[in-house]
Amino acid sequence: MSTASQFFNNVEKYIPKLGVLRLKDLIKQIRACKTAADERAVIAKESAFIRTSFREENNETRHINVAKLLYIHMLGYPAHFGQMECLKLVASPRFADKRLGYLGIMLLLDENQEVLTLVTNCLKNDMNNSNMYIVGLALCTLGNISSQEMARDLSLEVEKLLGSSNTYIRKKAGLCALRIIKKVPDLMEDFLTRAKNLLNERNHGVLLTGLTLLTEMCTMSPEVTTDLRKSVPTLVRHLKNLVTAGFSPEHDVSGITDPFLQVKILRLMRILGKGDAEASDAMNDVLAQVATNTEASKNVGNAILYETVLTIMDIESESSLRVLGINILGRFLANRDNNIRYVALTTLTKTSQSAASADSSALQRHRSTILDCLRDPDISIRRRALDLSFFLINSQNIRILTRELLSFLEIAEGDVKNSVAVRICEFAGRYRPNKRWEVDTVCRVLRVAGAYVDQSVVNHFVKLITTSPSDLQQYAVRKMYNIVKNEGERALTQEGLLQAMVWCVGEYGDVLVDSNATSGIGADEEESADPTQGEYQIAPSETEVVTMFTELLRGPYATVLVKEYAVTAMVKLTGRFTGETTIGQLKALIAKYQVNIDTELQQRAVEYGQILNLDRETRVALLERMPVLESAVKEEAKKGSGAPIATATDATPTKATAGDILGGLNDDLMGLSVGGSTTAAGGGSDIYNMVFGGAGAGAGGAAAAAKSDNIMDLLGGIGLGSSAAPASAPSAAKPTNDLLGDLFGGGAVTSPSVSTPSKPTAMVDPLADLLGGFGGSTSASTPAPAATSRSYTCYDKNGFKITLTPTREAAAEGVSLNVSALLANNGASGPVSNVAFQVAVPKTQSIVWLQPLTSTTIAPGGTATQVMRIDNPKKAPVRLRLKVLYSIGGQQVDEIVEFSQFDSSLWA
Repeated sequence: MSTASQFFNNVEKYIPKLGVLRLKDLIKQIRACKTAADERAVIAKESAFIRTSFREENNETRHINVAKLLYIHMLGYPAHFGQMECLKLVASPRFADKRLGYLGIMLLLDENQEVLTLVTNCLKNDMNNSNMYIVGLALCTLGNISSQEMARDLSLEVEKLLGSSNTYIRKKAGLCALRIIKKVPDLMEDFLTRAKNLLNERNHGVLLTGLTLLTEMCTMSPEVTTDLRKSVPTLVRHLKNLVTAGFSPEHDVSGITDPFLQVKILRLMRILGKGDAEASDAMNDVLAQVATNTEASKNVGNAILYETVLTIMDIESESSLRVLGINILGRFLANRDNNIRYVALTTLTKTSQSAASADSSALQRHRSTILDCLRDPDISIRRRALDLSFFLINSQNIRILTRELLSFLEIAEGDVKNSVAVRICEFAGRYRPNKRWEVDTVCRVLRVAGAYVDQSVVNHFVKLITTSPSDLQQYAVRKMYNIVKNEGERALTQEGLLQAMVWCVGEYGDVLVDSNATSGIGADEEESADPTQGEYQIAPSETEVVTMFTELLRGPYATVLVKEYAVTAMVKLTGRFTGETTIGQLKALIAKYQVNIDTELQQRAVEYGQILNLDRETRVALLERMPVLESAVKEEAKKGSGAPIATATDATPTKATAGDILGGLNDDLMGLSVGGSTTAAGGGSDIYNMVFGGAGAGAGGAAAAAKSDNIMDLLGGIGLGSSAAPASAPSAAKPTNDLLGDLFGGGAVTSPSVSTPSKPTAMVDPLADLLGGFGGSTSASTPAPAATSRSYTCYDKNGFKITLTPTREAAAEGVSLNVSALLANNGASGPVSNVAFQVAVPKTQSIVWLQPLTSTTIAPGGTATQVMRIDNPKKAPVRLRLKVLYSIGGQQVDEIVEFSQFDSSLWA
């Protein structure tokens, strides 16, 4: 080494004579440049000089020129012309030349360049060099730029060096082996035995490298994890020695012995103990020792405690140890450092998703601290605390936590109000103490966030009221009416509140104005002390209701959607109210919208105008109350039990769901598709043609009879004839009696006849027909037998394959397909992570997720599943739009795939 330094000292003396600019002189010139143009001029001049020197094969200045070229490369300028010169430096016998040459190779080359194949022989020779530092250079280079071919060619040399007697070489070889198994997983078995031997090392650097290598192997192969569980006692011994060791100047960091090694051991123990009771039992004592003896006053200790808690929560640990882990996170919440608090909240949220009852009770001890975080100035802390707060809810604290969450809802940012409102409504139903309390809670949600909630919250309230007893229905409609009336502008700005109020008044207007009827329900304990509750139960007169509708429609706060609901409510009130004056006022209000600029509103007003020309008895029968939705009854049976409630609205994408992401499918919220073309497979609900016997009522009867899926579409599904039969039905059609056709003299509406009249008839969706179940009988074809299960490949790239297996099931209307998606990592190099699989269907169909994705990370050879149900009421061809997202080899893949290959027997 002294000879090499003496040589370069001698060269330095002659450099000025050779006209070569030294590296430090180049740096000075570049720093002295005042503009970018000056800098480019200096770089261009020096690059030209370096090219000339390379062509002249000047060995004396090659080292200096390559050094300057690497500096130019670091500044972002082209330096590819120096690649071959780096190879020549690597071939030099001098260490200094090799060091600079290998550095240049790592900077100027990557694994995809053909020039790299010329380095393989140099690497192989240097790995057998007697100088350990030269061996280290070769291993370091291979570990940084190795391609699959180089990994296969040099794996034997690396495996041999893993057994070297030199600790420096063993450490470098372990890091190089990590790169090799990532590039070529098939070579993992060659390194497994050597890697396990590294666990017996006393040198902390080699042991740290061995743990990193084994952790990667366990992540890639479950078989290695099973085999390595035999080494758990060795890991426990190492960790215990680190915890109990005295002061060691060589490894001490802020009073803790080698925290980096402790963290690596804890991470490997977490993988080995997951799902294995025996291995977890061997870890319990040392984990408790680490958790109690580690000082938490500095970040070094907090890092170790954090990894300890993650390990405790992932393995099959004792309940007392899990409580200790939650208490450590609780101490983190009291820390002033926002980063530590954020980590604690995120970890508690992940833990709570699959927490046992003992963990939940331990988490409740920190409830006040978590709720305080809802008022933290840092928005990231507030968001994480909000997610965690919902996991705290149970039947004992539902009232307290709901009050806190409603208070947060009032001050929350607009972009989160909807998600918070949806979750509050969900948990209010899941843990409600009584139904009156749930009604009051949803009302308050609509009062404070009605301008931000989506349709699902309004639908939730509608189903809640329809399944309530009559006295609670009266309580709810009076409360909603008086909230809007008494609170004025504050209530009028909440669109969701207006929608719910208008629907309630239209549906239960008779009990709203009935002053003789009084609510028989008792006051909720939270409301009994409120003296203003009586103001919200005052019964208005029919004239007052009409006046409020008039002012609402005239004011600036009634959106087109609210006007549509209001017009529908007013036509229903003509069957609820008895005063001729008020009914005439309602008719006049509806008639104003028959010339409205909005075609949807105009169409409804015209159709309702024809209905209002009927005699009162027929009109009252036609506009009777909406029957209770069957799915709402099923949800009602689950409420109050603490079990998750699957809502029917999950099938319809809302904001930021797959329907929006995959191109706006299912966006016909009102269900009428006005102005769009209709087909037999997917036409909109043209109520006008069904009532007046237009062109769509004859040959296009299938399109005319299509029903709306939205519960607010009060006229959806009013068709009184038969529904469209499957494509296999006979083409001959017989006229059927249509009540509206007879009333208006429009003739009979024809539809395909059904060959099996003995089968029970399918009922019109009661939430789609809010006019009171006046739809008559709807014929249904015989359910087709379940089709034989067959798998369809819808995606196969990068070794990642997705297959769909559909199974047909009978449904009340049309057919339903249960589709199981199998996501398999067949030939990918390494695990597939961050997997997301989203599906959208046309608006004539709907999709419900029955089972979420079982895993977002799929190891080589592993699989994950996801199950969905596709409801196809019109028996139209099933077309899917799939969005596939995953990460593989450090690259993010995001693709959209169209799939329509299902056999027609699944819906015909």
